[in-house]
Amino acid sequence: MTDKINNLINQWLKWDKNEITRKEIEQLKENNNEKELLVRLEERIQFGTAGLRGAMRAGFSCMNDLTVTQASQGLCEYVIETIEQSKSKGIVIGYDGRHNSYIFAKITAATFKSKGFKVYLFSHIVPTPYVSFAVPNLKAAIGVMITASHNPKNDNGYKVYWETGCQINTPHDKGISKKIDENLEPWSNVDATSDIKYGNGDDGESMIDPLSVITELYNKNIKEYSVGSKIELANEPIVYTAMHGVGGVYAKKAFETFQLKPFIPVAQQIEPDAEFPTVTYPNPEEGKGALKLSIETAEANNSRLILANDPDADRLAVAEKLADGSWKVFNGNEIGVLLADWAWTNRSTLTKGGSTLENNKYFMINTAVSSAMLKTMSEKEGFIHQECLTGFKWIGNAAYNAINNNDGTTFLFGYEEAIGFQYGDVSFDKDGVRAAAIFAEFALSLYKKGSSVQDHLESMYKRYGYHISKNRYFFCYEPSKMVSIFNKIRNDGKYLTKLGDDDDEQFTITRIRDLTTGYDNGYPDCKARLPVSSSTQMITFYFKNGGIATLRGSGTEPKLKYYVEMIGEVKSNVESTLTKAVELVINQLLKPIENQLEPPKDD
Repeated sequence: MTDKINNLINQWLKWDKNEITRKEIEQLKENNNEKELLVRLEERIQFGTAGLRGAMRAGFSCMNDLTVTQASQGLCEYVIETIEQSKSKGIVIGYDGRHNSYIFAKITAATFKSKGFKVYLFSHIVPTPYVSFAVPNLKAAIGVMITASHNPKNDNGYKVYWETGCQINTPHDKGISKKIDENLEPWSNVDATSDIKYGNGDDGESMIDPLSVITELYNKNIKEYSVGSKIELANEPIVYTAMHGVGGVYAKKAFETFQLKPFIPVAQQIEPDAEFPTVTYPNPEEGKGALKLSIETAEANNSRLILANDPDADRLAVAEKLADGSWKVFNGNEIGVLLADWAWTNRSTLTKGGSTLENNKYFMINTAVSSAMLKTMSEKEGFIHQECLTGFKWIGNAAYNAINNNDGTTFLFGYEEAIGFQYGDVSFDKDGVRAAAIFAEFALSLYKKGSSVQDHLESMYKRYGYHISKNRYFFCYEPSKMVSIFNKIRNDGKYLTKLGDDDDEQFTITRIRDLTTGYDNGYPDCKARLPVSSSTQMITFYFKNGGIATLRGSGTEPKLKYYVEMIGEVKSNVESTLTKAVELVINQLLKPIENQLEPPKDD
């Protein structure tokens, strides 16, 4: 065993007070497993704009009591230094139903309490959107949500919200990371093992439980988005799954707020269960495999609509039974444009005072890897469309900043293709709870008119053109391999000029935007207008036939993602062109066999 490894082991054992994770490292040492010890101890888990996310196990590179303690200490010092009166404003802390989430929340609470912060600690598991909503409504300085969202069961995470209720963005992540590095040794006056004492928070010991206040205020605010009293709704059953997560009781309350008939729960998945026993991945975005029990429940109850939240209830999946008896799982772009259309139709409910403004006084946002259909809608209807980078740290902050510019514009809706939706400005993050109630009302209004969600989507395609996309991924477990694949595509700046056969001009590449290097030949100076990050991989190709393909490395999972969209007036032509485009992107750009990329298990 090298001196380097021994020093790392000694450092870990000096600081870690958890017997389980101490024994993990001691056992690895006893087994002389140098390789695994280096994996666990050599690199620290990185704090980024998504906070922390990783596997729960011993080691500086993982999620555990010690790394959560260190993150909390660094965040605490950064907030004290950055936000005025941060201690009296306080911190809001929420947690999901995963293993160790409550323990990590207690560690965070005790750390901030030791520095004199007012601490709002939810007494029960909550959806991630509740923390985003609670921070500005309680006038807190900061919020932390302990969750790994839809990741596998062995993962957990630490998500940070600024005083605006938005996810943190650069440069806060770098400032927090620096403070973490300066505060690695656990503070001696922190006790995270005692039972939580709730009170008014003024006695220096007690913490405040915001659950009832926030639940009531949240539902009062989202009620403004309900139009059920003004239109007729069908009396049809809706099936809902919480995917073993936290959403059940909160979605139920949202349905009650909208005065909707109670949904039919997927019984096996409605209660929180950290083992996620009925699904391979607790991610409703995975499609029919993840929704198998939901479809069975819907069939048994003669329901044609399924709504699914992911485990922390910040995202929404939708499935509908079609006229031929088959089930369609709508992708994020389809749900996104449907909700955008609903927001546009009912824009007066999203306007202060309930009036209607000029069309060009409204704006909607989606990400650079989402469908161009929202942009097409904006051109036809006259509202403002804004494109931003991937993730709700961009959408939420863009919406917040635009609203607070006081330029007379009103934000309606923002979405990302990964089934994340922000309807209105109740909070500035994706929210699967309010999206579920809103979508239910939208669908029931269609059913009452003898239509369906799919029928309405088709009518939108007739109006705006068929925008059909295919988004998928390959697993890429080595960060260095991810970088290498993208660098091969860049080819020292000599990018491909076309895909496909020499005599097929439709996939001639007319524009390339590389948001890793900052290159974008769509502008005379070849400089990208969207923010550039050398630490993330993302390239977009624009084709002569109007198609778009984006390749991107995920920021939270070991996935190399591809997003391909084709646009046209004839559905069959668009679908066949899309199939060909996806094949070309995979074979000529990603090269999964050559690059040893692993496809998803259900492919």
